[in-house]
Amino acid sequence: MVKVMRIALALAFASGSMVAYAAGHSVSQKGRAFSENAITIKKGETITFVNDDNIAHNIMSTTAGNEFNLGSQAPGASSPLTLNNAGEVAVVCAIHPRMKMTVTVTD
Repeated sequence: MVKVMRIALALAFASGSMVAYAAGHSVSQKGRAFSENAITIKKGETITFVNDDNIAHNIMSTTAGNEFNLGSQAPGASSPLTLNNAGEVAVVCAIHPRMKMTVTVTD
């Protein structure tokens, strides 16, 4: 059974299906700012928003097709987000509206 699992894992890795699992992006929040002004991801990739600040944040977007609201995120917390629709997504902090970034989602 272990040998079969190793072969299946090797085949999955060789075919590239493991790459999507490993792909991911991290955006930090500190000093009431995002660590990135803009990032580009592929549909289905995950962004993890990490609150490295000493205050709470609330990451959200009202961009049609990619609306989300991660809710209040305490200092030290992280929240994963997967976007599945192509386009530019305007991301803000609902608590600190000057915190803005753009996520471009490609096919």
